[in-house]
Amino acid sequence: MSGGLLKQLAYTLSSRCFATFSRPSTHPSPSRFFTNRKLRELSQPNSLAAKFSTSSPETPTPSAEPFASPFLSVQIRCQKHVADMLSEALLCFGASSTSIKEEDNYDGKDEICIDSIFPVGEDVNTCISRAADSISLKEIPSYEVRMGEPFDWIKKTQESFHPVEVTEGLWIVPEWRIPLDAEATNIILNPGLAFGTGEHPTTKLCLLLLHGLIKGRELFLDYGTGSGILAIAAVKFGATSSVGIDIDPQAITSARQNAALNNIGPEKMQFHLVASQNGSPLIDPCGVVEDQGSSGVEAISETDKYDVVIANILLNPLLDLADHIVSYAKPGAVIGLSGILSEQLPFIIERYSQFLEGISITEMENWACVHGTKKQNLAGS
Repeated sequence: MSGGLLKQLAYTLSSRCFATFSRPSTHPSPSRFFTNRKLRELSQPNSLAAKFSTSSPETPTPSAEPFASPFLSVQIRCQKHVADMLSEALLCFGASSTSIKEEDNYDGKDEICIDSIFPVGEDVNTCISRAADSISLKEIPSYEVRMGEPFDWIKKTQESFHPVEVTEGLWIVPEWRIPLDAEATNIILNPGLAFGTGEHPTTKLCLLLLHGLIKGRELFLDYGTGSGILAIAAVKFGATSSVGIDIDPQAITSARQNAALNNIGPEKMQFHLVASQNGSPLIDPCGVVEDQGSSGVEAISETDKYDVVIANILLNPLLDLADHIVSYAKPGAVIGLSGILSEQLPFIIERYSQFLEGISITEMENWACVHGTKKQNLAGS
């Protein structure tokens, strides 16, 4: 995600990171909390599918085993309008988590503090420098570093997630909490192991779009599935089947586990690990190279056409991969695009106008979702 119309589209990451550059999980006001997959790597979670039943009379506890270690606590001061995108860039370049304190006000200045956590031994200066450069900041923000006491950051992260009511009758419920409305459509997730918790406006916008679109019997594609939240929602809304694709093996594993938590089997939902568009080895957004020979890459043909396609990813990949995203949709299918700020809408509209008609826009908290129907006369449709 990025923050100003011309921070030059914020992230200069390649299109290979189309799926999992940390869809942000917004911590309830007054601060926003973001976490990196590195938090997942600090624990060795048990099998989610087998451990808990959503109908358990007792309040479940998080499946991830506690992990305590010393850490570097880094406070970074930056302009408010770049805080969100800098937070996510920090995650990509080495931070384990970031938290934005909305109430901070430095003598009336338009500044805000990002509290971040780094593993001991991480080159904080290099991380901040690269993060700032990736979002086109001219100067490195000022920061302070101190050693933090050992703390269970997995537990802290999981405790920050609560049931989220997206709209009346639709809830996102962490695995270890009991649904507040048993009669509602409850999507059960373990956010500690995946991207996309339902709290961030981009995810809510996509869920609301799906809620209105799915009438029954549709074939749905989640392009960049992360936690699998959208694919799961589509099936629960009545889609015949959902397919989620991602470049991150851990995301695919988490999505499958989340599908199992919702008692959705492979006959209704499939998740595929896909290679990058240039055919290079799988490279995740934080630079970890995966060996295709051992990562279980599964083929998904562009001849497979879907009634609804949603890509909730990043601005630059949405622009770079437009032809690929559209190729999966049937003529007349609905395509939804999110993960963009309202200021960035002109870029998306310009890029997708050649593919879509009847384009509509919904917005929430300065984030936007664009959707339209695929034109009937497109070449290759």
